[in-house]
Amino acid sequence: MTVRKVLCVDDSPAELNSIKSIVQGANLVALSASNGKDAIRIAQSEIPDLIFLDIVMPEMDGFAVLRELQKEQTTKDIPVVFVSSKNQKADQAWAKMQGARGFVSKPVSKEGILAELEKF
Repeated sequence: MTVRKVLCVDDSPAELNSIKSIVQGANLVALSASNGKDAIRIAQSEIPDLIFLDIVMPEMDGFAVLRELQKEQTTKDIPVVFVSSKNQKADQAWAKMQGARGFVSKPVSKEGILAELEKF
């Protein structure tokens, strides 16, 4: 699979801009959302190749977003990589059990984001 379009989701403007900047620096299209509901709407309309998704967000957390994406035929196969400060082994194991395909700890690093991009 070739990644060309990435949806970046984070409620923190600074973190969102950091992730988007790294993705754009890799010559990829970076879409963005600052909450779970917008993330689902954009994923359904734009069908990104990959989603970098924050876990801790108000109203709808990343786990709930992933479950919603997995219910829809058009979005169920989009790989999701969680990006979170919840980086204990238990958090990473839970993320994997929910269907996440990767995990990047905050604060994000260029190397961490690029390493996940290379997996796809």
